[in-house]
Amino acid sequence: MAGREKARIGVFVCHCGLNIAGVVDVEEITEYAKKLPGVVYATHYRYMCADPGQKLIKDAIKEYKLNRVVVAACSPRLHEPTFRRCVAEAGLNPYLFEMANIREHCSW
Repeated sequence: MAGREKARIGVFVCHCGLNIAGVVDVEEITEYAKKLPGVVYATHYRYMCADPGQKLIKDAIKEYKLNRVVVAACSPRLHEPTFRRCVAEAGLNPYLFEMANIREHCSW
């Protein structure tokens, strides 16, 4: 049962090209995330919503046995369905995914 297992969280920070990375220090956010309780993997990528970014998420879920995923990127209105589908395709319950909107809330 998902609620009883120890959290193994993966954090994925998107550059969104320069929309986010031109303002927000994505490397610093990634390093900070690595120190948070339950986080076993954190990385950043230029376009997390693109196919290579989604593959990175799927591969990390399997390799690091992630059971929770956080994506810090753009608007959930645009890409939340993309990432929920992505984690589901990797075998993770899509409701154990959370999205942080760091584009509209931090860089714009």
